[in-house]
Amino acid sequence: MQILGIDIGGSGIKGAIVDTEQGVLVGDRYRIPTPNTANPENVVAVIADIVHHFNWKGAVSCGFPTPFHNGKCLSGGNLHNTWKGVSVADFFKEKIGNDFTIVNDADAAGLAEIYFGAGKGVKGTVVMITLGTGIGSSVFLNGHLLPNTEMGHVLHTDGDIFEKFASDAVRKKENLSRSEWGKRLHIYFKHIELLLSPDLFIIGGGASKKLDKFKDQIHINTPLVAAKLKNEAGIIGAALAVLDHQKINS
Repeated sequence: MQILGIDIGGSGIKGAIVDTEQGVLVGDRYRIPTPNTANPENVVAVIADIVHHFNWKGAVSCGFPTPFHNGKCLSGGNLHNTWKGVSVADFFKEKIGNDFTIVNDADAAGLAEIYFGAGKGVKGTVVMITLGTGIGSSVFLNGHLLPNTEMGHVLHTDGDIFEKFASDAVRKKENLSRSEWGKRLHIYFKHIELLLSPDLFIIGGGASKKLDKFKDQIHINTPLVAAKLKNEAGIIGAALAVLDHQKINS
């Protein structure tokens, strides 16, 4: 099956046709910068441009940077506060015409790793943590997704969320060395390990490329590995969400 997968991020919106049986892109990605004001009308215009670029008439699936409940945004995430309460799939279909599936962006990246990456075939609880502007999470039990977890929003001991203590953006803002950042991540992963007792942690986001520079500061019992699909995970995982939704509803 081929699906047009779209990864909606804070800086760019990227799309490509995905072969969901092989977990690979069919042709090149197409990227458009995320609008400075990323409200529903501006973002849907970019999505329409991507759909038209591929002359795509079939199903489209998007990884979206907000948590959802029954298909509606619980917040505006890093996009715009006017997304709160919007049923994104219905909104995109109304404006563009294609059938849409919408999945949280961290869940999309996790699906890609479970189907074709570091989590493929792993039994038990697998937790993917994406380290970037924020901290995203996806949680799987025997390959089945528990959607819309927000493990970056777990409270740190100082009363603030871990995302504001240990994200890659915080590392850059505070000019932390990799070793200093690794010590913060140790506190974070130790806490998540206590909460979920996972069998595997997968690190995604830009930080996954340099895991060897801070991994030795993270002293936990759970194996911790880098994601394999890198920059394509969001697009591939978005497309795979269609299959995942079909599996849930069958």
